[in-house]
Amino acid sequence: MEINAAAMWLNSAFASFDLGVSRAVHTLAESASSIMTPFFNFISFLGLGGILLILLSLFLIVYKPTRRFGTAMLFGLAIGALLTNCAVKPLVARPRPYIDETSEFHKMWLTVGQATESDRSFPSGHTTAAAASMIALFLTTRKKQITWLFLLFPILMAVSRIYLVVHYPTDVIGGIIVGIISGIAGYIITNHLPEKYYEADLPPLNWIKGGKDRRQKGGKHCK
Repeated sequence: MEINAAAMWLNSAFASFDLGVSRAVHTLAESASSIMTPFFNFISFLGLGGILLILLSLFLIVYKPTRRFGTAMLFGLAIGALLTNCAVKPLVARPRPYIDETSEFHKMWLTVGQATESDRSFPSGHTTAAAASMIALFLTTRKKQITWLFLLFPILMAVSRIYLVVHYPTDVIGGIIVGIISGIAGYIITNHLPEKYYEADLPPLNWIKGGKDRRQKGGKHCK
């Protein structure tokens, strides 16, 4: 992949930082790779394409008590995906850290499963999705003592992407920043939607309610 000016600047300006943090995270592989590699592969899988997070947000939207949470998450995910995949990644066009076979990143990558990604590296889409959804959820709920735990997910996602050497540390920092912006935007949009949206019976619930009504009417008729 051809390296443009923005990617070259990131690679040179943050070279020591990226390598130092990656080395520190890689000590986890050196000490307990049999445990840590499957764990971080699983964490990374949870953010694959944002699919599972989107499904979770849609599930929350279906039901009135959780609709506000799901709506904020879905808007956050959508905005994060647009910013990351349609704006920043094409603009920066940073190659993955394992691409250079002469680099230390490539050597670390060889020891942790050699996961590959098809798109560009900056910012991390997985981390963007994790941060956007959890920030939106955190801001929407009132029980902050519980939802503080949700913020661990973006952190674990960021570490997993560095551990698997599919992203530079600066990639995941960029993803967290974009995710925070997207999550806040999703929360703001959610607060400006009409209340009748949160009180309405969406089609799945209408079908369920309609089925119950028909069964009840049928039961009365039989009696």
